[in-house]
Amino acid sequence: MEIQQHGISPYTVNLSTSALKQMINVVRDLQNLSETPNYPLSLPKLPEIAQIESGHYSVLMGYDFHIDDSQQVKLIEVNTNAGGLWYAAQCYQPEAKHFPRKLANKLLDTFLQEYRLFCQDQNALPQLIAIIDHAPEQQFLYPEMQVFASLFKQAGIKTVIIDPSQIETKEAGLYYQEQAIDLVYNRHCDFYLSSPEMQNIAEAWRKQSVCLTPNPRIYGLLADKRRMIDWSDSELLNDFLTPPVASRLQQAIPHTQLLHSVPKETLWPERKQKVFKPTTSYASRGVYIGDKLTKNKLSSLDPQETLVQQRIKPTITHTLGGEKFKTDFRLFVYHKTILATCARLYQGQVTNLRTPNGGFSKIKLVSSE
Repeated sequence: MEIQQHGISPYTVNLSTSALKQMINVVRDLQNLSETPNYPLSLPKLPEIAQIESGHYSVLMGYDFHIDDSQQVKLIEVNTNAGGLWYAAQCYQPEAKHFPRKLANKLLDTFLQEYRLFCQDQNALPQLIAIIDHAPEQQFLYPEMQVFASLFKQAGIKTVIIDPSQIETKEAGLYYQEQAIDLVYNRHCDFYLSSPEMQNIAEAWRKQSVCLTPNPRIYGLLADKRRMIDWSDSELLNDFLTPPVASRLQQAIPHTQLLHSVPKETLWPERKQKVFKPTTSYASRGVYIGDKLTKNKLSSLDPQETLVQQRIKPTITHTLGGEKFKTDFRLFVYHKTILATCARLYQGQVTNLRTPNGGFSKIKLVSSE
C-alpha cells in the first residue's frame, strides 16, 4: 500500500543501451537546436514573456519517450518542471530520507549553476530559495518539494515552500517575510506566468530581478507542446542542424499537427493511429487515445488548441506474476547533462501514478547485442 501511495513500482524495467543512447542524442540535439541564434525567430506564437533572454537554463527538465516495435526511440513530450525524481530515487532506496549523495551533489550544482549564470558571477550563492506552487501542501509531489528544501538547507541555503500569494513585491525584487528571494524554484504549472496569482513572478521575470528556474523562455523553446509541430517540419530542422543530425532527430519525433490542419476526410478513419492532446495540458490531462475517442468528444475539441500526434504505443512490461504494464521512460536533465533515468509503469490510457504496483520503477540497462 505504501508503494502504491507513493507512486513507486516494485518492478524493474529493462532498457537497452542503444535506446538510452538514442534518448541522450535527442536531448542534446534539441538543446543544441534551442541555442541556435535564429531558432527562436522561426517559432510562431512565442509569447512576449518567453522572448526575454535569461542567460541561464532550467533545472529538472524531463524528456519522456516511448520505444516503437523497431526499437526506435520516440519523444512523446518535454517538460520544464518535471516531477517525480524523488520517487525515481526511492525505487532504489525505499527507506531513504534524502537523495543519494552523488545525485544530491549533481542536483545542488544545477541550482547553483543557474544562480551563478543569472548573476554572471561564478562565486555567487543564493541566500534564500523559494520553492513555489499553488497550495503546495496540497500537491501530490509536496514530499518531493520537502526533500529539495532539505537539500538546499543542508548546503546552508535558507529555503521556503510557499504559494505565490505569500510573496511580496518590492522595487528591488521579490521578498518573503522581509527577506529578498534570490532564486525561485518554480513547480507551478502556469508555465507562461499568465494567471493572476503568478503576476508578481512575471513582473520580476520581466525585470530580471530574480533567478527563476524553470522559466518561460526555456518552456517556450523546448517544452511548449506546439514545438512538436515545428520539430515535425523537416525544413525547419534542416535549416538549423546538419543533415545527419536533422535526420536523426526527425526519426525520433512523432508527426504532430494542430487538429484544424488535419483533413476532415481522414481524421475519423485514421483516429486509432493518433493521440489528441490539449496544447497547454500537463500530467496527461485532457489526453485522448484515438481508439477511445467518440465522435461527440472529437467534435468538442478546440481545433486551434488540440494537437494530433502520431500514436506510438508504449512498451509492454511483463512481470513474473503475469501482470502487464504499459511503460514509458523519462530522462531528468539539466542542459545537456543526464541526471537520472527512470521508467514509469501504468495501465489505462495514459501515464498515471494510480495503478496498483505501477509508478516510477528501476531501470536495468541491457546490452543492445
